[in-house]
Amino acid sequence: MKDKELRAAREATLAPPDKAAAKLAAQHKLYVRDRLALLFDDGTFVEDGQLANALAAGLPADGVVTGQGLVDGRPALVVANDPTVKAGSWGARTVEKIIRITERALVEELPIFWLIDSAGGRITDQVALFPGRRGAGKIFHNQVALSGKVPQICCLFGPSAAGGAYIPAFCDIVIMVEGNASMYLGSPRMAEMVVGEKVTLEEMGGARMHATLSGCGDNLAVDDEDAIEQARLFFSYLPTCWREPVPEAEAEPPILDLSDDCVPADESVPFDVHEVIDGLVDADSFFEIKPLFAPEVVVGFGRLDGRPIGIVANNSAVKGGVLFVDSADKSARFIWLCDAFNVPLLYLADVPGFMIGSEVERQGIIRHGAKMVSAVSEATVAQISVIVRKAYGAGLYAMAGPGFMPDACIALPTARIAIMGPQAAVNAVYANKIAEIADADEQAEFIATKRVEYEQDVDLLRLASDLVLDAVIEPSELRAELIKRYAVLIGKTRHFATKRHGVPPT
Repeated sequence: MKDKELRAAREATLAPPDKAAAKLAAQHKLYVRDRLALLFDDGTFVEDGQLANALAAGLPADGVVTGQGLVDGRPALVVANDPTVKAGSWGARTVEKIIRITERALVEELPIFWLIDSAGGRITDQVALFPGRRGAGKIFHNQVALSGKVPQICCLFGPSAAGGAYIPAFCDIVIMVEGNASMYLGSPRMAEMVVGEKVTLEEMGGARMHATLSGCGDNLAVDDEDAIEQARLFFSYLPTCWREPVPEAEAEPPILDLSDDCVPADESVPFDVHEVIDGLVDADSFFEIKPLFAPEVVVGFGRLDGRPIGIVANNSAVKGGVLFVDSADKSARFIWLCDAFNVPLLYLADVPGFMIGSEVERQGIIRHGAKMVSAVSEATVAQISVIVRKAYGAGLYAMAGPGFMPDACIALPTARIAIMGPQAAVNAVYANKIAEIADADEQAEFIATKRVEYEQDVDLLRLASDLVLDAVIEPSELRAELIKRYAVLIGKTRHFATKRHGVPPT
């Protein structure tokens, strides 16, 4: 009898009931074990706690699968909600299983994948799962301890509700399946009850909202398979923990060669910086992060001669490449991610500076800009700054200008470095004089003369002569130059300051 009960308990964890399977199919979702089969190399997954809460009816594995396997031959841990078990909600054993796997990640320094599809904690079990020293709060505590120690990668297939929404927030990337994934502290029904707001689930916490407006989601996926494929690809650029070097791949040539006129000389002419990135990195190796959020700055991983690098690039095709509150936050977090996991950084600067005006001042543009500058300052990985075109004002600082100790500051022939652009500078310095000139032609001539004087003052050759710049390189030669420079920076000494930690602007 006992053997029969044991077999039945185990089998209940391996496949969903027919009704639950039909619901998954209607939602275009995969069963939790099918998700795991896509994540891990064939035959490598080992499960822990499969019979958790087996004596309770209808709670196989207590709604979560945990264990370890290999991802492209490298070890990784997993927490995977089973939405067919009480909507993937948490009970006391659920929480204990998650705590144990995060404790293992801390001790063994193993990366952890979070496959989230959960309605949150079970109110009926709140005393057992919520307030204690091994309650749900311990999960978040451990995630913070894991941050920067091992990669934490989240695929959000369904809801991540209430306190459970903090699991994705503590991860290094959140990939959300559009149409199914959602993330919120309070449901639309609760919002209507508590604050009187009527809002749809998609408006409150849908995947596209988070990927475009809040920034809580990083990348969108079309389905479960796409999300897991993106998660594996993201992991391929990172080491298994902070102590390890980045994984290298076979080198490939770029999909296009940069021509020497690929960057418009006229700084007022916008262009898509993705074209420059494609001409620098190995073919099809650029993995962009947060492509829909603050797209005036582009961040993501690529490979240069097989070695991973992180790229931060201003995109003049969107809002002129000006830095806003969101683009500063996006850049800062990506820089911290790269620095934590030994990924060298490449900055491609074409920035008129930070946005000005009452709206952004009220949003705290100064402190958000300071956050980005802090991240650049603290980074100790190899950093190379390329002045693609303009780098004005604090925009130069935010893009690892010379004063921020990059390992090299290189300029393209189209580069300009100054406190501000020539037109703005002439107007700022000579506003009164210009206003006194009544004749329009005379006024235009005066402005043109002063503009030439200003441009001569910040001439590129002068900056190179004064050692502000380490080199001036043609676009067609830039990839080869970067490959050589990063190669000699492997194993560089990494130290910033002796202290517990900084107090960065929030």
